Amino acid sequence: MSNQLWLSQLKEHKAIAVIRAPEITLGYQMALAVASEGIKLIEITWNSHRAAELISQLRAELPNCIIGTGTLLNLKHIQEAIAAGAQFLFTPHVDLAMIQAAVAVDIPIVPGALSPTEIVTAWHSGVSCVKVFPVEALGGVQYIKSLQGPLGYIPLIPTGGITLENAKDFLQAGAIAVGISSQLFPKKFVEARNWQGIAQQAKNLRQIMGIGD
Repeated sequence: MSNQLWLSQLKEHKAIAVIRAPEITLGYQMALAVASEGIKLIEITWNSHRAAELISQLRAELPNCIIGTGTLLNLKHIQEAIAAGAQFLFTPHVDLAMIQAAVAVDIPIVPGALSPTEIVTAWHSGVSCVKVFPVEALGGVQYIKSLQGPLGYIPLIPTGGITLENAKDFLQAGAIAVGISSQLFPKKFVEARNWQGIAQQAKNLRQIMGIGD
């Protein structure tokens, strides 16, 4: 997927559902639940149970979704994720070797950064956008807004502290999209296998953020 296509998908769909699953069966059901309500961008964290297998399965069963992965910590993770068919890659940090490996095969990679120096360093490495993580630690929405003056030309995806209530605020502050996890997949819903409850969370998120079909 080219960077331009990736950016257009982010602008259209606005929210990435981040799934960190202790069991592959749970991760599968979590993904189906949000996909049933129109969430198209789904990230399976690499530290999920049997993440590579789950990514392959979801790519086969959810052809209308874009299935990627995150929490990639080293070059080996990148190579394994690409082999599993991940369509986009997220890291919690800036690693030039990891970025180059993804860029070489035309798979979007979004490195995590927090300070302006880290964000600019990531951007200059050739990525299409940068994850601001953990955004809550530096003021949440206000921090994204503060970055727009000097760094408004860099597409930012805040994660860490995104809720259904503040997700739209991040977009209005200048973010291209957001990554949302625990608020979309409440622990009590996952433990109770309440997939309808999670689907409702996804529906609420789409309505709040104005995400179309």
